[in-house]
Amino acid sequence: MAEVLVIRESDGGVCTLTLNRPDKLNALNPALLVQLREHLDDIAGDTSVRCVVLTGAGRAFCAGHDLEAIAAHERAPSKHFEAETIDALERLPQPTIARIHGHCYTGGLELALGCDLLIADDSARIGDTHGQWGLVPIWGMSVRLPERVGRSRAKELMFTSRRISGAEAAAIGLVDRCVPAGELDATVAALAAEIVANSPGTNRIVKQLIDDRDERTRDEALLHERTLPHGVPDDMNERMSRGTR
Repeated sequence: MAEVLVIRESDGGVCTLTLNRPDKLNALNPALLVQLREHLDDIAGDTSVRCVVLTGAGRAFCAGHDLEAIAAHERAPSKHFEAETIDALERLPQPTIARIHGHCYTGGLELALGCDLLIADDSARIGDTHGQWGLVPIWGMSVRLPERVGRSRAKELMFTSRRISGAEAAAIGLVDRCVPAGELDATVAALAAEIVANSPGTNRIVKQLIDDRDERTRDEALLHERTLPHGVPDDMNERMSRGTR
């Protein structure tokens, strides 16, 4: 049997994907990314999933790309498979949450940035270390990090390879919240429960509208929204009849 490198669990509309290489601090190798991609492709069409949580087993979220796998010339199925897997995560119709603890470096940060919401605890250490190893980003760091923290701040983090705490990451907007380590599970669970309680149709459409915004001017985006380009939620009439708005 193949080793289970990504654990998938579902409960009440929340699907949790756990990177499962704790002995390697969940460093990313091709085999793990293949399993992650299979889950993402399946989840994308699963309407029973209303929220996705991405996390890591053991002491870390993800320490980055597995340098031993690079040295061993391990190869993904296609040239840009890793980057396209993060694209697939970003394009999931469901809201996504990165639950970040311990190390979250480089490829791990690129993976987290593919999520809609990032929640860290005060054990988190977050950074981009491409420069430390003489590498350049090809998984989206140069695009998604500036979108999160602004161009100047992104340049500082990338130029220096500085690791920052979860608290500093929250202060600069890199993560949405930083909580004490003992409160991370409860915080993420409560956030996921709030999302699941909302209309899944509305959440999917709102996510599409916000993601569509980048392709249009402000006036174009306002007009685009008014055309109901993604329709209306399937459960709108049911919720309206219950008086649930």
